[in-house]
Amino acid sequence: MSHEWSRGDEYEISDDRARVDDDRVTAFIGGTYWAKGVPRAVMVRALDHSLVFGIYHATLGQVGLARVVTDRATFAYLCDVYLAPKHRGRGLGKWLVEVIAAHPDLQGLRRWMLLTADAHSLYEKIGFRRIEAADRYMERHFPDIYQKENP
Repeated sequence: MSHEWSRGDEYEISDDRARVDDDRVTAFIGGTYWAKGVPRAVMVRALDHSLVFGIYHATLGQVGLARVVTDRATFAYLCDVYLAPKHRGRGLGKWLVEVIAAHPDLQGLRRWMLLTADAHSLYEKIGFRRIEAADRYMERHFPDIYQKENP
């Protein structure tokens, strides 16, 4: 069952995976600092295995996206939050993240995570904070994986 949220007649958010424009999302995300050059097949696989939120303009179609990697019981990783530049500065990003945080499948989770280089103040407004016990976290990170040629 999908959910939808409206903001007047101009914008809508939906968690219906079938509405997501995979080509548009690959173009959006592939141009960001965190996923530069991500191949379409990788992006589609990521979308297929996530809870996806598209933001849609009434006449322009999809203008943004966020996805949540989650078990829907204990943990959620918010990622790939993106809004097309012409639609920024209207409170849409904050609205998108508020909708995600209130989603019925994401209630009662023990931990939410995200990574951001430049949007700390946005996420702090809805309860995220910097990691207090950073010494407990570990990662395997391959920052150039999409720039390497596949054998």
